[in-house]
Amino acid sequence: MVKWEQREKIEIPSGVSAEASNGTFTFKGKLGKTSRTLLDNYVKVELENKAITLSISKVNRYTKGIVGTWASELRNCISGVQEGFTYAMKVDYTHFPTRVSVKGGKVVVENFLGERSHREAEIVGDTKVSIKGDRLTLTGIDKRHIGETCANIERSTKIKGFDLRIFQDGIFPVEVEDEE
Repeated sequence: MVKWEQREKIEIPSGVSAEASNGTFTFKGKLGKTSRTLLDNYVKVELENKAITLSISKVNRYTKGIVGTWASELRNCISGVQEGFTYAMKVDYTHFPTRVSVKGGKVVVENFLGERSHREAEIVGDTKVSIKGDRLTLTGIDKRHIGETCANIERSTKIKGFDLRIFQDGIFPVEVEDEE
């Protein structure tokens, strides 16, 4: 018989409903719905009485790391469906005025470093991208998707073949915050 040791307990606040089936946890709140699949042989996640408990059967660095990561993921899901997340990015250019727009599921960067072809970055999941002047605002309920979209936009303006001390153009994250 395997003895499970409880390592972490996460309370589910009022206004958020949670369901669990086959290792997939789904959270619903006022802003929407998000889910995570958490499966491992040595870590057990259970939902009971408006609380999620994470237990381990084998104490080592691997299982402790998984518990910490999963607890953070679950807390982000809960706060995401309650308040949401916002990332702010800034368009910096010195030499050529860069135009940024959203077309379909992509962010399109035009005239970057005077290039004739445009650069594209994929918008991941249900992330909403709004552009006002030289600021991009990324909002949504899934922190992973917003972070990946932010990374895609920053990566699309990576400069190659120029002196980075002189050409400091690009789109960079400037602020990460929870919506309130």
